[in-house]
Amino acid sequence: MKREELISKWLDNNLNNQELEAFKRLEDYDDLVKLNTSLHAFKADSYNTSKELENVLSTIKSKKQKPTHWIKPLLRVAAILAICFSLYFYTTTLDTTIATEFAQKTNVVLPDDSSVSLNAKSTLEFNKSDWKKERIVTLEGEAFFKVAKGSSFNVITKSGTIMVYGTQFNVKHWDNYFEVICYEGLVGVTHNSQEIKLKPGDSFLIIDGEIIAKEKENRSTPSWLNNESTFKSLPYKIVIAEFERQYNVDVTLLNINSTQLFTGSFTHDNMDVALKSITLPLHVTYSKSNNTIILKRE
Repeated sequence: MKREELISKWLDNNLNNQELEAFKRLEDYDDLVKLNTSLHAFKADSYNTSKELENVLSTIKSKKQKPTHWIKPLLRVAAILAICFSLYFYTTTLDTTIATEFAQKTNVVLPDDSSVSLNAKSTLEFNKSDWKKERIVTLEGEAFFKVAKGSSFNVITKSGTIMVYGTQFNVKHWDNYFEVICYEGLVGVTHNSQEIKLKPGDSFLIIDGEIIAKEKENRSTPSWLNNESTFKSLPYKIVIAEFERQYNVDVTLLNINSTQLFTGSFTHDNMDVALKSITLPLHVTYSKSNNTIILKRE
């Protein structure tokens, strides 16, 4: 069988065993395979076999006529190395982002073995490649930190920066709400260029731009780690926002003052029980329809 016929049948995947062996004995077999691989990588969705055969044969003929210069393969290697280095540099300098959805919590271990528990609908960002130089995380939402001893550890939020010196603390940052509670060690909270030092049991709270005084915290960890949200003299709208995050629902208030203060708690694993916990103390009724809950005061 002629050489061109062998190549044509090979391109059509129509060689029998005897013809395949004859094809492999062709002088330019390796070049044909490499060119065909390249064509498969860049070919259009449909193509003409005869035309592709002409292109292959023309390329091989041209390759045989022109001497190969040592500089060309060297440039190819240099280009591949440059691309690989760029990809490596780009991927290793990217920030790591961990985000939770509604009704979801997760635990994160940082490069220095510090741990972070992330509450529902929260986002944590940090950079692994710069971690040895500076331990910095960015937080939107709520998280409980257990920080390993070492250099300074900073938590950045839109409302302020928390500087830590090997400790355990909780940060909650939502729209118009910023709270830091120290459970162990020492925490420095910088807000409006002023730093406040927090010792175990101390807290720093801002609601709607106003600093709110709080009693000493007696718990050793925040209640949400045990699937319960606890509130002490906080606006009802704060309670409702947390309920929405934990149960992925929309809550509508009718004839209810959202700024009235609420003291109590609700569980994260039983919606009916949780609804009773946040409605009965205020003599509020509720109704459910799909993903919407209506709270109403008669």
